[in-house]
Amino acid sequence: MNEIFTIQNSILEISYLGASLLFILGLKKLSHPLTARAGNLWAAAGMTAAIVFTILFHQMDGKGIGNIPWILAALAIGSFIGWYASVKVKMTAMPQMVSIFNGMGGACAALISLMEFPHLQDELAAAGHTHMLTGPAIAILLGLMIGSVSFAGSMIAFLKLDGRLGDIKTPALRIVNLSFLVVLLVALVVIMYMHPVSGNNWPIYLFALAALIYGVTFVMPIGGADMPVVISLLNSFTGVAAAMGGFLYNNQAMLTGGILVGSAGTILTILMTRAMNRSLLNVIIGAFGVASGSGSESEDQTVKEISLSDAAVLLSYSQKVYIVPGYGLAVAQAQHLCHDLDNLLTDKGVEVKYAIHPVAGRMPGHMNVLLAEADVPYEKLVEMEDANNEMSNTDVVIVIGANDVVNPAAEEDPSSPIYGMPIIRAQDARNVIVMKRSMAAGYAAIPNNLFYHPKNRMLFGDAKATLQKLVAEIKSL
Repeated sequence: MNEIFTIQNSILEISYLGASLLFILGLKKLSHPLTARAGNLWAAAGMTAAIVFTILFHQMDGKGIGNIPWILAALAIGSFIGWYASVKVKMTAMPQMVSIFNGMGGACAALISLMEFPHLQDELAAAGHTHMLTGPAIAILLGLMIGSVSFAGSMIAFLKLDGRLGDIKTPALRIVNLSFLVVLLVALVVIMYMHPVSGNNWPIYLFALAALIYGVTFVMPIGGADMPVVISLLNSFTGVAAAMGGFLYNNQAMLTGGILVGSAGTILTILMTRAMNRSLLNVIIGAFGVASGSGSESEDQTVKEISLSDAAVLLSYSQKVYIVPGYGLAVAQAQHLCHDLDNLLTDKGVEVKYAIHPVAGRMPGHMNVLLAEADVPYEKLVEMEDANNEMSNTDVVIVIGANDVVNPAAEEDPSSPIYGMPIIRAQDARNVIVMKRSMAAGYAAIPNNLFYHPKNRMLFGDAKATLQKLVAEIKSL
């Protein structure tokens, strides 16, 4: 008992409390683009402090941490990989990077559980226990199950986001996923009541394998516009898995960090499912994005185009213009030119706003980050519900690279995979201009009926090049 109250342990506990406070303050600052960068730095400082103080002051059986060179080498390698990825990754590949990093967090939690399970077996066997129904065992098994699902699911999400893997959309996967989930929960209970025989580790390895398979089958049927919800859900899984490690090691910093990630990810997932008008249960069983039909095109197949000069005149003499950004804007790296167009129209007395769909892009907040990178004032970013209320009083909606989030099929076509998903009702404005390379379908791989709407005009071409020409035309007026 004397070890608990040593000066070293006291300093360590206080450092964990400080790290937890920095995590909370960092998360709070992430709620606004103007303070988001500082929030990241505060949270990073908290993690750095937790690591440094653990290396310096953690003790077990009166001894400090060993293998310091290996720890420092791992920190150096991991820090370099993280720094290099953050510098080199393009905004269009940010969702893929988030998936990989999230998966690594889940893998770490799962590996911790695999490493600690034999130690717990030995301790319980030595103490004469006839079963493993203890708090540490529950933390280990939950950390292993959730971490493995998060890792495998995140890797599949990365491959799908990167275009290397397609979807498997079959109703049979609902039964498969529910079966795996039941098997995992039953196996968790069986292992907890298992006799703690030292060296008998095969049940935990089979349990980990089943969790990995479930992570794969869980994400495989999900695709198209539903991927942002999956990324958010997997992120919450990783947080919960990390929290289990905090319980296991009685580590306040690890516990706080995991709870913050898990709760924030869960809240965001709920908000995403509401925005998509979907059921959270459908996400859990992996039925998200599965629909009976593939959508249909409008009966009126007439597509009208607009010239750059006509578009420039229409925008310049409008009173209110809404810009709907999408993934195509990110691909073209045209966010700065989009802001130039905004400034130019504003100087002409035009009210310019941005209509942001909750799941625009490939992950939650993708468009917000993209536009913040171009110094677009946060006050100009309008949420979908508020933007829809203003559409009838909007002279022009210019859609740049967005597709599924403005597709009227979500409201008009019950056979469409996105039917029921709330959209930005661009068709309610007086005029619509869609900037797009071609008539190709969006991420959900279904036709967009907005292209054929009587109010719509297509302005074909690369978003960056087209915006450059459009800005030049407006300046020449």
